[in-house]
Amino acid sequence: MGYTIFDTALGRCGIAWSDAGITGVQLPEVREIETRRRLYRQFPEAREQRPCSNTELAIEGITAMLRGQDVDFSDVVLDLGGVPPFNQRLYDCVRAIPRGETRSADDIADELHVPKALNSIAQALTRNALVLIVPCHRVRDIGNGLDKPSPNSGIISKRRLLSLEGARPHAGLTLFDAFLAVDRPRAS
Repeated sequence: MGYTIFDTALGRCGIAWSDAGITGVQLPEVREIETRRRLYRQFPEAREQRPCSNTELAIEGITAMLRGQDVDFSDVVLDLGGVPPFNQRLYDCVRAIPRGETRSADDIADELHVPKALNSIAQALTRNALVLIVPCHRVRDIGNGLDKPSPNSGIISKRRLLSLEGARPHAGLTLFDAFLAVDRPRAS
């Protein structure tokens, strides 16, 4: 496994990969060392390397997306080997949500034909290591205190990502979404 740290308009991000594809994306933390630590905790076997072509494609997409550009990640190969089948189905569904749009957790549950699986959906989205490529920020209304940011979202809020995509605020956003609207301060 490999990883690299790269510059974006919002700070230094990290990405990890295997021979099979991208395994994780880490958005910027306040300091680069924190971004590296998070990657290391998730992927302790990964070593810093020069990115392969698939990883370069993902990096180009991430940097463009964080500049507010429209990006299609469909050609980026993901390594979902350690991801449970339900999560894989959910991630495919979330990847199909168009840029600048959101879906409620209930909408996703209905689309997956699992109307009572809101807890499972919330847990799978919280464990999403492929932020931006699997745009979990486009899913709203996960209640019962389960709507937590992915550990990989760094200092960038869900609301900020949606604003970069040109999404309009939605009346159904939860209180947690309102809390996320304020990005955590960056250290200088």
